[in-house]
Amino acid sequence: MATYVLIPGADGRAWYWHLVVPELRGRGHEVVAVDLPQDNSAGLAEYTDAVVRAIGDGRERADDLVLVAQSLAGFIAPLVCDSTPVDGLVLVNAMVPAPGETAGEWWANTGQAGARAAFAARQGRDPDADFDLLADFFHDVPQDVTEEALAQGEAGPSEALFGQPWPLGGWPDVPTRFLQGREDRFFPLDFQRRIAQERLGIAVEEMPGGHLLALSRPTELAERICR
Repeated sequence: MATYVLIPGADGRAWYWHLVVPELRGRGHEVVAVDLPQDNSAGLAEYTDAVVRAIGDGRERADDLVLVAQSLAGFIAPLVCDSTPVDGLVLVNAMVPAPGETAGEWWANTGQAGARAAFAARQGRDPDADFDLLADFFHDVPQDVTEEALAQGEAGPSEALFGQPWPLGGWPDVPTRFLQGREDRFFPLDFQRRIAQERLGIAVEEMPGGHLLALSRPTELAERICR
């Protein structure tokens, strides 16, 4: 059995994982779902500290400790590994930083915009369309879950987070897996295959679903996380 620490993406709310939590607990695991700071001045250190505190507050057993990082949390989880003994890291549709790179620079450095446009064109969608929350993120999320998510109001990462260089000299020496949704419109599969290979030297593990896998396919995501 393991203790899984679930770190949300840009939204920052533990609620993102609320459908995955019972799936993991039902398989006999401990689960800690993290709320990230909503303070606009919070930076990488504050986000990292929030995860470390959650681990200390919520971990009950001395099982393997595995971090699960959604999207933007790819910038945060490795920093937790650098300060806390961690047995595994599972990236989910995640951003992978390079040493010294800011989260603001990551988009242009990786070519995300071009990859998103090319994928839209292949699917018959407008490649020049602006980001649309429903079309890009919630296109495969059940309507009732979408409504519940939107009813919670706006939340998001701090401006400070996007301006701070990622401080590590390389990826931590922690076994890392990369789960990627085939229908992710924001970080398309081919794009993530390239990034994972170039920056981590690993292959992605494909699964059905879009960017918000914890909301659209919680059971299958939990199964993949536990493998």
